[in-house]
Amino acid sequence: MSFLRDRRPPAPGSPAVGEDARPGEPVVPRDPARPGDPEACVVDNAIYVDGVRVDEPLTLDDTYERMRECHGMAWIGLYRPDAEQLAPVAEEFGLHPLAIEDAVSAHQRPKLERYGDVLFTVLRPARYLDDVERVEFGELHVFVGRDFVVTVRHAESPDLAKVRRRLEGNQALLRLGPEAVLYAIFDEIVDGYEPVIAGLENDIDEIEDQLFDGDPAVSRRIYELCREVIQFQRTSRPLVQMLQALEGGFDKYQVDLELRRSVRDVQDHVLRIVDRVDSFRALLENALSVHATLVGQRQNEVMQHLTEASLAQNEEVKRISAWAAILFAPTLVGTIYGMNFDHMPELGWRFGYPLALVGMVLTGLVLYLVFKTRRWL
Repeated sequence: MSFLRDRRPPAPGSPAVGEDARPGEPVVPRDPARPGDPEACVVDNAIYVDGVRVDEPLTLDDTYERMRECHGMAWIGLYRPDAEQLAPVAEEFGLHPLAIEDAVSAHQRPKLERYGDVLFTVLRPARYLDDVERVEFGELHVFVGRDFVVTVRHAESPDLAKVRRRLEGNQALLRLGPEAVLYAIFDEIVDGYEPVIAGLENDIDEIEDQLFDGDPAVSRRIYELCREVIQFQRTSRPLVQMLQALEGGFDKYQVDLELRRSVRDVQDHVLRIVDRVDSFRALLENALSVHATLVGQRQNEVMQHLTEASLAQNEEVKRISAWAAILFAPTLVGTIYGMNFDHMPELGWRFGYPLALVGMVLTGLVLYLVFKTRRWL
């Protein structure tokens, strides 16, 4: 493994962690107790000659001196430097102030800019966190000159020590110079997108199951996942134009043929990733539409049940009201003739009682026929 190559003893309480810190562990400068000291943010520093790592200078000043002596390439890895720490590096390699400002402040979108002979690249690595089912985005700034590479990292990913080991194990590739380092960094970041794609795809499959199970929390999960996919789009899509811009400068800067082919291979990989991310966004947008439709259907079903219950209740009320009206007429007649006044019509008539009974029956029958005709009964 490639750990911090500083033969000086670290300051008390300041852990020396290199660019190959284990995932999940915070990467810290070699000596955070020395603010403003450019050496405090250096995590790896080496000189390469003809594809071979020939020296590991103790200080940046030694690096500048040694790279001139042996006409080699310097690769300096920095972790979250401030403006004061980055100033000596910028002065030595002639880095543009705007690029330095971006590298210090971070929070940049992926981009590729050229300032004279220096190529400034901003990349956004990503990794999928299984425990919380979330995508974590980092930020990496790369300065590439004729004989140097300066990387400024603002997160735990990507694992640049892995890139160093890969290049140091491939002398033919590393011999091609700073362009080969930039290609290897691109390749590492794009390869790191594959686990993210797999994690997002698994989340989308789970959402499809939740969608038809009626889980009330699925809408929030779809929204959060859609937001991550959009952020991933903003991270990966610019790489297409960036790699096309690199390809456009192949002839001008006489880039090696094999390196050109390698860059095109990374570009094809990026195009496939962009297409898959676009399909993820379309799936999630469709899932939101389907969820809204299902919610609307459930609400319609509830309203339909309520309406049916209300109609059934109305029918019952009609029946009760009809029977109450039918029974009311005989009751009214019986009540009137039950008042027992001395002077009432038909009280002394022989057929008064039968007539009252017939009147009650006929009144009830007429009302029954009326309500039956109107389908109240």
